[in-house]
Amino acid sequence: MSLFIWDDSNLIHLAKHSVSPIEAEEASLGFVRELCSYVVDEELRFEEVGQTRSGRILKMVIVVVGDQIRFVTAFDAPANLKRYYLSEQVNS
Repeated sequence: MSLFIWDDSNLIHLAKHSVSPIEAEEASLGFVRELCSYVVDEELRFEEVGQTRSGRILKMVIVVVGDQIRFVTAFDAPANLKRYYLSEQVNS
């Protein structure tokens, strides 16, 4: 069983932001900072920020389904969030 759930919906959504599934997986498996959580349609979502192996910093929205992660979206983090992430990385 894979750690990640991929379907046409989230693959298409990530592609609209020029994020590959591999990049999203890398960012979620590395040094991650949770930003917040909230419920949409009875689904608990988490906003996180993480970095790919190539150094791209992504903001991600995920849902945990059992032992798996499903990406709702992922995109380049805005500049202020990149600064926050990098400062957290240095200070941890």
